[in-house]
Amino acid sequence: MRRRRSGRISGVRNEWGASEGPDMKRFARLYRELDQSTATLDKRAALVAYFRQAPPRDAAWALYLLSGGKVAGARRKIATTRELREWIGEVSATPDWLVDDSYDQVGDLAETLALLLDDPADAGEDLALADWIEGRLLPVANRDVEARRAVVVDAWRTLRFDERLLFNKLLTGALRVGVSQRLVQQALAEMSGIDIARLAQRMLGDWTPTPDFLRDLLSPEVLPGDRQQPYPFFLASPLESALRADADAADSGDDAGDGAETGIALANDPDAVARALGPIGDWLLEWKWDGIRLQLIRRDGGVALWSRGEERLDGRFPEIEAAAATLPDGVVFDGELLAWRADDDMPLPFTALQTRIQRLKPGPKTLADTPVRLQVYDLLELDGEDWRARPQHARRAALETLVAAHADPRIVVSPRIPADNWRAAAALRGQARDRGVEGLMLKRADAPYQAGRRRGDWWKWKIDPLTIDAVLIYAQAGHGRRSTLYTDYTFGVWDGDVLVPVAKAYSGLDDSEILALDKWIRAHTLERFGPVRAVTPHHVFELGFEAVNLSKRHKSGIAVRFPRILRWRHDKPMAEADRLEALKALAR
Repeated sequence: MRRRRSGRISGVRNEWGASEGPDMKRFARLYRELDQSTATLDKRAALVAYFRQAPPRDAAWALYLLSGGKVAGARRKIATTRELREWIGEVSATPDWLVDDSYDQVGDLAETLALLLDDPADAGEDLALADWIEGRLLPVANRDVEARRAVVVDAWRTLRFDERLLFNKLLTGALRVGVSQRLVQQALAEMSGIDIARLAQRMLGDWTPTPDFLRDLLSPEVLPGDRQQPYPFFLASPLESALRADADAADSGDDAGDGAETGIALANDPDAVARALGPIGDWLLEWKWDGIRLQLIRRDGGVALWSRGEERLDGRFPEIEAAAATLPDGVVFDGELLAWRADDDMPLPFTALQTRIQRLKPGPKTLADTPVRLQVYDLLELDGEDWRARPQHARRAALETLVAAHADPRIVVSPRIPADNWRAAAALRGQARDRGVEGLMLKRADAPYQAGRRRGDWWKWKIDPLTIDAVLIYAQAGHGRRSTLYTDYTFGVWDGDVLVPVAKAYSGLDDSEILALDKWIRAHTLERFGPVRAVTPHHVFELGFEAVNLSKRHKSGIAVRFPRILRWRHDKPMAEADRLEALKALAR
């Protein structure tokens, strides 16, 4: 089996639907272009070209898919993984074992399905992308197996490789081509002249891929719906990345590359922080809370709570909505929702907050057992006016005045952290874990509130990770360009004489280590559970993580927060890996 490639997109026009050619083929060409390119500017140019060419129906679906939307899913069953593998075996006269072996070798189910069939001698009717989705796939969703199988098999027999591969991606939901939602928005902004912040705001929440939505998305007018949406969140970057960049610039001489310090080591050096950020007086320091990031919107007489994950949380935290109802109209706060008892001097663990977010309408006992408060730290709108372009210090001053006048203990301002110099700030950071926080937030005093992760103005200076030595026990293939390698790992620690899983991680190894470990995994597989391999316990890895919380949902009884691989411990036998009781002793 081999994968077929072809040339770049051409024939760009400046109006919707002006180019010729079947639209499924046009989107398949875009997919191939994006998949083959590693340059961001080339990807954006390909997106601009596509959206200028495609008819509105197709463009709306392309936008939806490239932004992470899926045609098939738990609520719209078109074909399960098992069914796809059975059907392709039947249609291609391939034994089950060979289908499984092919999938194992290719690493991507959609591509495996495409490769197991030859191109048809005569392709079938040319259909638009929207016609395939709306006319073929959605009508059979959740129907009997015969109806679903007939549509899928007919497509396999009539589509050529590129379109067949794309069709399979629609079935599996694995449309991963190294394109972020922001990159798509940048392309639309370049094409339409609409501000990217306005585009990002209009794409928040649930939306339906229709020509009407696309028309409103690209409208230069202020629309009624714009008032109902949150602003795109401004995301902080790890301070270690700024420190490494500063160190790399300083080491760019002849002796560069003689063993640069790690980001963790640099983060513990106040002098390195001072060199990278300048005078501490230029910065606002706050605690970095471990809660749910959200925007509180008080507009047009109503209150809305939006999470960073673009989900409305109305009804789940009625005490916050009640407190917000007495705020003046035309106010938007950015802050952190925390589980916090009134008499405590620190928040409850994040796991306590999880019990609240799972309840759409919490009862009196839940409200009493796990009260919440909103720690606000930015003012995005005041009196209906967008304040995001104003400097941080001005937004902060107005925020403090407004919240003080409101005087409700359920909505409080995240306190400023005073420090005369970076060494004093580092000492405060060292106290973070004892205070139930993750470190410090550093915000440039004259910075506007931006959209997305924009480096330079907001940094998160997190505390050093906790560490354990754990044993690799399971492995799974990665996604996208790593789909042919085992890069997703599960690690265990000792509970008596048994290794129990405590963490999953997929980052922290370099390319050579990934290749070496992949080869070892294939040679030391004990069992297979679908895409997961159980491997011979042997290799020990040092894992870093932010915190440990007690959890009844996990077999081990604990939940590790944000685990990642720090190093491969070739020097340590698995008998000396850490034990579960040591992890439980760290748990809150």
